[in-house]
Amino acid sequence: MEENKAVTETSSNENATTAHSSDGSMGMSSQSGKSEAACKGSKKDDPRSSRLKLYEKVIEKSLESFMDMSSSDRFSSMFHKVYKINPQRMENVHKQFVDELRKAIKDDIRKLNEEAGLESKLNELDTLESAAKINPDPAWRPSGVPEQDFSSFIKPLYAKQEAYLQREIKKIQGENAALAQKVQAGRERIAQTEDRISTAVTEWQASATEFERLSSSLCTADLFDL
Repeated sequence: MEENKAVTETSSNENATTAHSSDGSMGMSSQSGKSEAACKGSKKDDPRSSRLKLYEKVIEKSLESFMDMSSSDRFSSMFHKVYKINPQRMENVHKQFVDELRKAIKDDIRKLNEEAGLESKLNELDTLESAAKINPDPAWRPSGVPEQDFSSFIKPLYAKQEAYLQREIKKIQGENAALAQKVQAGRERIAQTEDRISTAVTEWQASATEFERLSSSLCTADLFDL
């Protein structure tokens, strides 16, 4: 009886362990599913634009195609005499040559992309494409009449230029009016100054005349006759 009881307990323990392991495997599978979904979501929310990723893929494939042209077979066929002397040495030289060439090409492509601002421009194209998909209004299409299409394109530019010129004319007119007021005020001050000078001169002449008259009346011969 005790042996049967022990066997029963052992089997029950094994069943519990199996159930626990199955629960654990289910939990791990669910966690792995969640992690895969998170990875997919993170890939979907990748900030790099689709055009930029496509461009990088094209550049990478083009680079690989170009590097295939510098394979070891081609290299050995060009330097077959040296290969016969020391194959291992030439293999090392070929590997170093390929690595340096790949690095130089990638550096040149990176510099060109930075100078042209390619990443920002591709991102801007993706943004414009997304905005065009959201916007329900139809995009502009040529009507088939060049004069009409050209006029519809050039008229807004002329309107903006005309508005700008009108603003500049008003600005210049305001400045001219302010300058005219300053000139008029200066002329008035000059006229007032001339009036004051003329009045002062007249008063001085009157005073000089009066002084001469008094002097002549005081300096007569009769007054000083002894």
